[in-house]
Amino acid sequence: MSYDSNNIFAQILRGQAPCIKVFEDQMTLVFMDIMPQADGHLLVIPKEPASQIFELSDDAAAACMLTARKAAIAVRAALNPPGMILAQANGSAAGQTVPHFHIHVIPRHSGEFLAPHAARREDTEKLKELAKRIIAAWPELDESN
Repeated sequence: MSYDSNNIFAQILRGQAPCIKVFEDQMTLVFMDIMPQADGHLLVIPKEPASQIFELSDDAAAACMLTARKAAIAVRAALNPPGMILAQANGSAAGQTVPHFHIHVIPRHSGEFLAPHAARREDTEKLKELAKRIIAAWPELDESN
């Protein structure tokens, strides 16, 4: 699959589309999913252009996984879910809706309904409040963690 530089995540990376940013470093960006499956649903994307995992460099893949781990730790600290889903889809047959590699970080609570993927846009103010809580809990990790 060739990379479409006009996909929404590429636009976000260029500052041409808004997002509710939670974290950013040299290789990755984390932001709130505007159509979350659960409260606190985050997206982790590489700054490297890649549609799917097959096109992603080893360095970008490693950076995304480390950032996804930090995101999961922050969501757990901020929202206290007893479970967490980290999901990544490749291709429309797998459910990928944006052709830019990304990892979903989705907090889970027993018995709580998991909304369908990309079904409903969430209230922006609610997303901003959740983002503040997650940002406040963002970990500074070292090698021993």
